[in-house]
Amino acid sequence: MEIGFDNDKYLKVQSKKIKERIEMFDSKLYLEFGGKLFDDYHASRVLPGFKPNSKIEILKQFKNDVEVIFCINARDIEKKKIRADYGITYDRDLLRLIGELRNLDIYVSSVVVTLYSGQASVEKFREELEKMKIKTYLHTPTKGYPTEIDTIVSEEGYGMNEYIKTTRKLVVVTAPGPNSGKLATCLSQLYHEYKRGIKAGYAKFETFPVWNLPLHHPVNVAYEASTADLKDVNMIDSFHLDKYGVSAVNYNRDIATYPILKNILFKITGEDIYHSPTDMGVNTVKDCIVNDEIVQQAACDEIIRRYYAALCDHKQEKVDDETPKIIKVLMNELNITSEDRDVILPALRKAELEDKEVISLKLPNGKIITGKQTDILSPSSSLIINAIKELTKIPDEMYLLSPSVLDPILKLKEKTIYKKSTHLNLQEVLIALSICSVTNSIIVKALNNIDKLEGCEAHSTYMVKEDELKILKNLKINLTCEPIFPSDLS
Repeated sequence: MEIGFDNDKYLKVQSKKIKERIEMFDSKLYLEFGGKLFDDYHASRVLPGFKPNSKIEILKQFKNDVEVIFCINARDIEKKKIRADYGITYDRDLLRLIGELRNLDIYVSSVVVTLYSGQASVEKFREELEKMKIKTYLHTPTKGYPTEIDTIVSEEGYGMNEYIKTTRKLVVVTAPGPNSGKLATCLSQLYHEYKRGIKAGYAKFETFPVWNLPLHHPVNVAYEASTADLKDVNMIDSFHLDKYGVSAVNYNRDIATYPILKNILFKITGEDIYHSPTDMGVNTVKDCIVNDEIVQQAACDEIIRRYYAALCDHKQEKVDDETPKIIKVLMNELNITSEDRDVILPALRKAELEDKEVISLKLPNGKIITGKQTDILSPSSSLIINAIKELTKIPDEMYLLSPSVLDPILKLKEKTIYKKSTHLNLQEVLIALSICSVTNSIIVKALNNIDKLEGCEAHSTYMVKEDELKILKNLKINLTCEPIFPSDLS
């Protein structure tokens, strides 16, 4: 992979920026963490060289001075809201994140349930947290928000929230997803800290949009594409431009709420600490881009991937019809098309020629191979077998798994599970390969090459089913799909 981003430099300059912000305040800084703590693959795709767990690496540098507060919206607990990327509910993901941080010896002090109004499921969740020895707090909707500043910053407003006891100078406030109440929690804490004579501060750490890249830079456009379902729009921060004469990029929600936030902060602290929403941020991404051409190309690729994901989500009624249209407009603005994704046409041509469902994949050496539906194998299974054969330089005519191995598995599957004609899916084929590798050294060599598929681009002529899609994601293959339901594959 060609590198466009210096991750080692990023860890240094981003940590330095956070330290500088802590020093602006007497005792502690509440740092709102946006985006993902772990596995930020969007960032690693648009900034080749960015490590997906960079935020965690930064936190580890503050290990003795940092504590983490998690926020979760009571309504998300009640509705069992699902994280699309992991397929688990927000409350399960929060427990997962706590466990991950504890394994890294990063102190998680508490969980705040926001917008609480007596939801029964919240009490059950609190019991689970108590078993983990995690302190929980309840915050109700803030009276007077967003218009009545005097009420918000009073005992009737933030004063009604439980004060979260913190002991360290860097307090990271984060959440398993958006709209979890991170900002409200930070502001509520500032109110309580100032009441106690503690001059704490607030700042925001988000990777995107990158404030000092151009508005229409592909990295910023890729962020807009990734939030198209939320209808987020990148904009020039007019407050920053008026104050400093410098163009800075932010997004519509931050800019819209800034006047409210500014008034609340002034009411709490008695001074104007920040003069724009951009002032609040501590983003140093631009300083670490070492090859803008590589980064721009990677971001354009991501926009196309987001477009296909939106098409498939719309087909499955997960998003409205505006979402893919928004991304298509962004593609038009950058003059990029689906044809710029060079794995698409080979898959479509092969599918038309063979009258089969097909997946194509671009190997690290640039060669594009395909896998099609056969009498025995699903397209995903065929593709992975063909890919590791090519990487291991096994002749095409040589079976990696012979029909004598696969046929009995298929017959048993038909007889005991589906009772109808079916195909072996990717999980079943990988298991078969693993078993056969015990007595076959060639299969061992082939499986040793499977890690080389990480970062490879692929395209399917149908929407790959969830079980196989999860495996392809775990292999870190960047797959896009045509918005077409699969035929009878299993």
